[in-house]
Amino acid sequence: MASRILSGRYELLEKIGDGGMAVVYKGKDRLLNRFIAVKILRPEFTKDATFVENFKRESQAAAGLSHPNIVGVYDVGREGNINYIVMELIEGDTLNKIIEREAPMDYRKVIDISKQVASALRVAHKNKIIHRDVKPHNIMITNDGVVKLADFGIARAVNDATLSTGSKIVGSVHYFSPEQARGNYVDERSDIYSLGIVMYEMLTGKVPFDGDNPVTVALKHINEEITPPRELEPGIPPALERCVMKATSKFQTNRYANADELIQELDNIKFVSSVAGDSIFESSEVVEKRNKRREELEKDINEAVEARERRKKKKTRKVIAIVAAIFILLCAAGGGYAAWKMGMFSDTKAAPDLLDMTLEEATAKAAEDGFKVKEGKAVYSSDYAEGRICLQDPEPGVETPKEGTITVHLSKGSKEGLVPNVVGMKEEDVAAFLESHGYVLGNVKTETSPEDKGTVLEQTPVAGSTLDKESKVDIVVSDGKGTEKGIVPSVTRMSLEDAKKAIQSAGFTVGNISYDWDESIGKGYVIYQQYQANSQLDKGTAIDLQVSSGPEPAPTPAPTPEGEDAAGGEG
Repeated sequence: MASRILSGRYELLEKIGDGGMAVVYKGKDRLLNRFIAVKILRPEFTKDATFVENFKRESQAAAGLSHPNIVGVYDVGREGNINYIVMELIEGDTLNKIIEREAPMDYRKVIDISKQVASALRVAHKNKIIHRDVKPHNIMITNDGVVKLADFGIARAVNDATLSTGSKIVGSVHYFSPEQARGNYVDERSDIYSLGIVMYEMLTGKVPFDGDNPVTVALKHINEEITPPRELEPGIPPALERCVMKATSKFQTNRYANADELIQELDNIKFVSSVAGDSIFESSEVVEKRNKRREELEKDINEAVEARERRKKKKTRKVIAIVAAIFILLCAAGGGYAAWKMGMFSDTKAAPDLLDMTLEEATAKAAEDGFKVKEGKAVYSSDYAEGRICLQDPEPGVETPKEGTITVHLSKGSKEGLVPNVVGMKEEDVAAFLESHGYVLGNVKTETSPEDKGTVLEQTPVAGSTLDKESKVDIVVSDGKGTEKGIVPSVTRMSLEDAKKAIQSAGFTVGNISYDWDESIGKGYVIYQQYQANSQLDKGTAIDLQVSSGPEPAPTPAPTPEGEDAAGGEG
């Protein structure tokens, strides 16, 4: 697989990820000469036509999202029975690996990561896209600390398959919102709940709900209350704990209404903590006193708790008995059904699934099940590659007389094709590239942009769209006259010299530098930067900085006048 080339353009170099829905490869775009990531759907999903259509539609929508905190989607395509997405290659680590190494994580880092994920969700939600699968595995941290949220579109295409498919997918249930667990309506507040669970795990090193199987975990999301994170890690600021608890409320109406509200709350917490320093934490004496009081209360209510546990165990035994009885009945019914399916009580047998096979493969498969194969007509199909079976009669699973004949129809390929991606190419290369895919270059417009002159900025229809062959594809190209944008680096808490280097390396200049007393940040380190980290600005913009002068010195006491003692009287 590592040496395969997709669509004559994307060379697969090595496998770098393996998930429940897809396998990820590091690849190279031979046309644009850049490294990329290629996500290929697992075969069990590609046989579901509804899923593939949802996957294609949602991934195309995700390709329209452009934000520093979102993994860019460059192309969506299909070759034979392989469905793939071409994405930005991220040099860094997934958040789940960082949590394994660092959790419980410093609350300041948790706030910074959470804000960047929320910023990505804000853009998606404004474009009417709900992620549905926010979890540490889908959050990347680049080597320079930029957070990237991935897998927009895939989660919605899967929908509720997360609980019903292979074991590699069920990890998502630890971050499910209660409404997802119930199969109810989800909205942007469902993503906020999942982000709240991620924040909880970063702060404590644990997910709030766990169990032996995904159904158990889902029921806990619905029925059980989350243990406040400060009970696991007392050093968490109370305001941040309240933020996590609000984001993970069982009821959508009690959560933050949108990502903007969550970002504002995180900004407030960060500001208060930077001003108040360690005063936002409880002192060790307060923690000790609270723990002592808790022990006293536990002694007082111990008997009541034990009584409640006895009632719960009795109720649990009753539920287990009922479930076991139902399970036995289902197994009995299932055994009878299986026997019927195997033909033990019938002269018929279910027709095998021969779709997407060659004629030779289908003939061999049918013979194994006791059937014959007859070749039918060649027909157009947009779902199956040329030479593959696209229709069969009887259809898969239909009861068919034993030793009967199954007529199969082979695909002639599609009358339509998928529009290739030309964004990022040079104008002079586009016509030949489109022609190689069966399309014609249409209108060419020019727009002011910092990209190199002649670089394709937009295309209509967008890449991955279905379009009749020989149709025209219009493009917009850069005139090369725009101002180049840059990403503002985070320089707070850096030394002044390091901050200057970071700003200049990012393409900006250092503006005015002011100084102020600060109790929590050492002398010579940056307290404040004029523009928010990870925002976009024209390169060359000056960024003002405020630097710590260290703690404010205590005032010098006034000298005692001669002839007076300490009490102010005469000697």
